[in-house]
Amino acid sequence: MYCRSGRVWYQVQGGGTPLVLLHGWCMSSAIWAPQIEGLGGTFRLVTLDLPGHGLSSPPSEGFSLAGCAEAIADLFTQLDLQGAVLLGWSLGAQIAVAASRLLADRLSALVLIGATPRFTRTAGYPHGLPLAEAEGMALKVKRNIQRARDGFSARMFASGELETPAQAYQVQELLAAVPLPDTSAALQALTSLIDTDIRESLSLIDIPTLIVNGDQDDICLPGASGFMADRMPKAERFVFAGCGHAPFLTRPAEFNACVKDFVENVSGNSARHP
Repeated sequence: MYCRSGRVWYQVQGGGTPLVLLHGWCMSSAIWAPQIEGLGGTFRLVTLDLPGHGLSSPPSEGFSLAGCAEAIADLFTQLDLQGAVLLGWSLGAQIAVAASRLLADRLSALVLIGATPRFTRTAGYPHGLPLAEAEGMALKVKRNIQRARDGFSARMFASGELETPAQAYQVQELLAAVPLPDTSAALQALTSLIDTDIRESLSLIDIPTLIVNGDQDDICLPGASGFMADRMPKAERFVFAGCGHAPFLTRPAEFNACVKDFVENVSGNSARHP
């Protein structure tokens, strides 16, 4: 698909309620393999690579959350998606919130995984990373994006979360298959995370929202998910004990069941309250 951001790669599989999945920083749609396998029989799955990631071209005007949101809105129009659920992980969660403002009449719900309204901490908001740590991530990308991504990937998991050697191997193989993003896009995406603060707009998100996080996430801290859930009027929260930043990879069956149950409840409530 060609849009204002350039060429955006996407794939559609299955039938049913549309479920659009947005990956996180330095990743691609390949990260959703466990969801494609576990949810493909239930939903019309739409997976895409964010601009400058995976098979999508680097954005012509630079990576921005607003540009990503516009690309997603264009995709919704092209595929004529109605009553869709938009699911975003980490950076993808920020983009999902931005896109929801453009898609209010096409969305039935949001699912936000490892989300944060503000990536860095500030006075009165202790639920982010120190600014110096976030800026250090950018320096690592400039030096060697492969090593930076490998370090970030290792940090996604809590101690003991990958319970067996077989599971650890499976997850590492999946991560190894994710293409490296365009370096400029990765840096610009990180800058977008550092600069974005959506705390004041959370109360305006008036659609059912499932907020999912691991209780040992040290990238987007658990307190950030709690902060969002407390301020979004139709939010509910599910916390994975013993998990870090990517419970959908380490606990895929439980995660997939959680999403199914949430969407079924949303659909049921919509049917009872037209």
